[in-house]
Amino acid sequence: MIENISLVTVWVHDKEEAKAFYLDVLGFEERVDVAMGDGFRWVTVGHPTQPELEVTLMEPGPPLDDDLADAIRRALGKGTMTSLGLKVDDCKKAHEALVAKGVDFVQEPSDRPYGV
Repeated sequence: MIENISLVTVWVHDKEEAKAFYLDVLGFEERVDVAMGDGFRWVTVGHPTQPELEVTLMEPGPPLDDDLADAIRRALGKGTMTSLGLKVDDCKKAHEALVAKGVDFVQEPSDRPYGV
């Protein structure tokens, strides 16, 4: 029987840059960083209080075929690929703290029917 979700993938342009962002800015921890051969590197990070969930930082490339990797790169370039929802105790304060760390946002937090 399924117990929980243990792995999600976030597509990134650059694994090193993404890993540094998750570790240094968001406070996540490194879980796995290993070369798998054929130019493929498996990198996962996770939140320290959520050991059962890992976020795979995936660049479009091997083991994907060239057409699919190109399609994912185009979608990343448009900002239309995967994302994560992060739970915070105060969205507006978290936004201010992340802006102070240099994070760019598409828009500021606003009230929505489902939350801020």
